[in-house]
Amino acid sequence: MTTGPAPAPRTPAGGAGLAALITAPDTALIALDYDGTLSPIVSRPADAMPAPGAVEALRALAARVGTCAIITGRPVDALLELTGLANGNGERAGLENLTVLGQYGLQRWDGATGATTSPEPLPGIATVRSQLPEVLRDAPPGVTVEDKTQALVIHVRRAANPDAALGALAPALRRLAEENGLEAAPGKRVLELRPPNHDKGRALRELVEERTARSVLVAGDDLGDLPAFDAVDELRGLGIAGLTVCSDGPEVPAALRERADLVVDGPLGVVTLLNLLAARIG
Repeated sequence: MTTGPAPAPRTPAGGAGLAALITAPDTALIALDYDGTLSPIVSRPADAMPAPGAVEALRALAARVGTCAIITGRPVDALLELTGLANGNGERAGLENLTVLGQYGLQRWDGATGATTSPEPLPGIATVRSQLPEVLRDAPPGVTVEDKTQALVIHVRRAANPDAALGALAPALRRLAEENGLEAAPGKRVLELRPPNHDKGRALRELVEERTARSVLVAGDDLGDLPAFDAVDELRGLGIAGLTVCSDGPEVPAALRERADLVVDGPLGVVTLLNLLAARIG
């Protein structure tokens, strides 16, 4: 495990959040994004394996803090398969304090029980699924659809000109989402058609209230993590210390980088930070 001092946040509020986490870990909540934060960004979502040491760092930290959570847009089952956090035999040693919130909080897996809960998809999802082939009929090669059951994600990363492809497709996709009671949420060279009013900010606030956390660390790398950063600001106003962390990289939105109390060098930087925190807590 990496040892040494944890990196210093660049804001006083972030410094207070880090101090609270270290001095009172039993009431701390560590909330982490997956893609781009615990795993490098890749062309195919199915290939997004955890960064070296990420799962081990999660296990170490989950054993030392009140709650460790992964809050992701991915379905819970896909996340668990990629990380191996819950294998076929149900082994969950050291994961009692770990929670996975998939689909921005629509789905949930608890390490203490190994149980997954998931609602029925909104009716609009089935309609959008059936209409997407026609909407994407003239899309350039490399545009793909990821079906998350609760949401549908249009990926343009493998198109010859990803930004142009997304720009051309976005108006029709936004209309399709709106007509069917969904929202179209942007991300890194993706547009996700998903149930409205479900984002990482809401998921974080609900988990903080449930666990009565007194300090929060949030780490992310994309526009979808900004609502969680907003939630940290709101929680600070309620007396809950907070630290926001940007997992930096060439595609990270400037708005997220600028908002972060602490910027680390991609998923490997996040792993290093988690190991340093676990070592400091002891």
